[in-house]
Amino acid sequence: MKLTLTPELLRLKLHDALTQPLPPLTERDIRLPNIPGKAMAIIGVRRGGKTSFLRQQAQAAIASGRPRASQLLLSFEDEHLIGANAADLAWMIDEHGRQYPALLAPRARTLYLDEIHLVAGWQTFVRRLLDQQAANVFVSGSSAKLLSREVATSLRGRGMEVLVHPFSFRESLRHRGAEPSEGWRELSPAQRTTLDAALASYLAVGGFPEAQGTETRDRHALLSSYVDVMVLRDVAERHLVTNLVALRWLQRALLAAPGGAFTVNRFHHTLKSHGVPVAKETLQAYVAYFEDAFLVRTLSMHSTSERQRLVNPRKSYPIDTGLISLYERAATTHRGRALETTVLLELERRGYTTSWLRVGEDWEVDFLAERPGDPPLLVQVCLDAEADTTWEREVRALRTAADSMPDARPLLLTLNSTPPTRRLPSRLEWHATAAWLLGEE
Repeated sequence: MKLTLTPELLRLKLHDALTQPLPPLTERDIRLPNIPGKAMAIIGVRRGGKTSFLRQQAQAAIASGRPRASQLLLSFEDEHLIGANAADLAWMIDEHGRQYPALLAPRARTLYLDEIHLVAGWQTFVRRLLDQQAANVFVSGSSAKLLSREVATSLRGRGMEVLVHPFSFRESLRHRGAEPSEGWRELSPAQRTTLDAALASYLAVGGFPEAQGTETRDRHALLSSYVDVMVLRDVAERHLVTNLVALRWLQRALLAAPGGAFTVNRFHHTLKSHGVPVAKETLQAYVAYFEDAFLVRTLSMHSTSERQRLVNPRKSYPIDTGLISLYERAATTHRGRALETTVLLELERRGYTTSWLRVGEDWEVDFLAERPGDPPLLVQVCLDAEADTTWEREVRALRTAADSMPDARPLLLTLNSTPPTRRLPSRLEWHATAAWLLGEE
């Protein structure tokens, strides 16, 4: 394979990559797998912070004493690198070795290859780097041609997925310099009240980095543009969708009712009644496309029967609570659902596999969360459990589920950080959601 770009240009871009300052960034709480010899494939929703995370990793390595030249970050969205192929990339890496021969030792340097999908033939080149132990490698990408998760699968077992969400609650506090320096138990009542208010704001704003500190009108325009790009490029263009009417109806249905039960059969009947023709199988595919683009997360009902999992409703949640307000109507608010969404996304950040649970006389527990090596969590989320009907519904379901799963840890999470005045049944734990999100479990 021949070079498509001139050596002079490639040498200039290499120089730029090694001399341009790395901007200060908000530190992310993202766990990297400790498995040597694997490329770290950074995946996640568009504009969620994947590129910034690569820069953060480079900054952390330099701060720990690694030479600046050992941390090479190349972005192939650079207009000067459009059309680059694997030969161009190999030339740049070889030139880097010629300039810094001391970094040719095994894994003495780290390559951060952002938007790598734009380089033709990149997969073979990265696998060869790994086979030769020539470098530690991070890759990321997101486009209509190759979704971020497909960057990981393209490595054929040589990559580990690292999922990057928009900011968590703690990260959003850190971003604006308000992260508490003490644990929840050490905070004063006034400090806890301040964090409660911050959480209420986070539920409305969400965690997309560019949305932080924006006015409501500007934030809605920004987030709407994100959704449009994901729907039109990552779904419609990527999968050659022609029925945009049905696709947009489905988009609104999944995002307008976070945590609501959803079945393709029921939605198909809704579209049919409005004269929108589409096959059920097509709708099933559309849901999968939205999940692949990280626009939504869907949960199945917990069951040991695969058939029951398929026939029972799924629940859909947006990838970020900031998207919820785009679909609110004048008389409708989704504050409780936003809290539920925040908890679900935090469980996913912590590595849990999550489903919802039906118990007793058609009662529900929001989440059954399972993680290898840990007891499962039963998590019930509500704004305030003090009202008689709320207490009866939420606690009864959680207690019933806990009785049937003695190894599980049952949690009741409320937005209100004041402990319930009523006594919880044995084994059930109450936590203020703000405390739980900050890691006070």
